[in-house]
Amino acid sequence: MQDPYTAAETLRTALTEVGVVLPSLRVDLASPELQLIELGRVRADVAARVARALQQEGRE
Repeated sequence: MQDPYTAAETLRTALTEVGVVLPSLRVDLASPELQLIELGRVRADVAARVARALQQEGRE
């Protein structure tokens, strides 16, 4: 099973590399057995940057 702290940091690093910052990105401590990552709310422009980064990755 994937360590949620490692997963959150890996995601944070990958997002930072494409110019996306999710300030609320963290491990959800309310349900440790589920190992959830909280992404938080983002502005529309940030959501659009995430979408573009994913679309570009899909084309490569």
